Amino acid sequence: MQIEKDLNRIKNLITLYEKKYGREPGSVCLLAVSKKQSIEKIKQAASAGQFSFGESYVQEALLKMVHFDNLKWHFIGPIQSNKTRKIAEHFDWVQSVDSTKIARRLNDQRPDHLPKLNICIQVNIDNEITKSGISLSEVESLISYCQDLPKLTLRGLMAIPKPEQHIDAKRRGFHQLSLKFQALKNKGLPLDTLSMGMSYDFEAAIAEGSTMVRIGTAIFGDR
Repeated sequence: MQIEKDLNRIKNLITLYEKKYGREPGSVCLLAVSKKQSIEKIKQAASAGQFSFGESYVQEALLKMVHFDNLKWHFIGPIQSNKTRKIAEHFDWVQSVDSTKIARRLNDQRPDHLPKLNICIQVNIDNEITKSGISLSEVESLISYCQDLPKLTLRGLMAIPKPEQHIDAKRRGFHQLSLKFQALKNKGLPLDTLSMGMSYDFEAAIAEGSTMVRIGTAIFGDR
């Protein structure tokens, strides 16, 4: 199956880039971005050993989830206030937290019988007005707020760079976020996830310290 071949190709590239840039073997995990992809394609990826999937649209994701057991679902899209309850009730991770309001709603709406909701704070490393995420200077304040929310587990930081940027520009943005991530860890924060890198730039992200790459097109083909 083509998806299995492409999935294995990406995993092999991740292993290659870990070695190329002096990373620990197995230090970079793969999130398969399945938004706008069919249930059949997700089944093929799961059958090939992929268990973590990323979705950006709540209603679409909920329709997919009922077909699967034991998969981990990450919400990676912009979060609207009226969608937080469904996200809190059904997802294992939320990578796009960018305000105290959203963090509070996710915490308050997380059902008591579920494990804590894993979250990453989305950082707008290019300072794009139209893109979600907070500035690097705002990260520590939001982290401090999230640490006091009992149903959330803060795992790390996430970023989406401009797709049209040159690879060197991407590396600069990734490098800035990686420095912030390491600085936070050096202060004693138990962070383990630096989510950056997609189909077109994950080599640069791994070079700069990413621990999770979010790959869609290179696995599933065009949406």
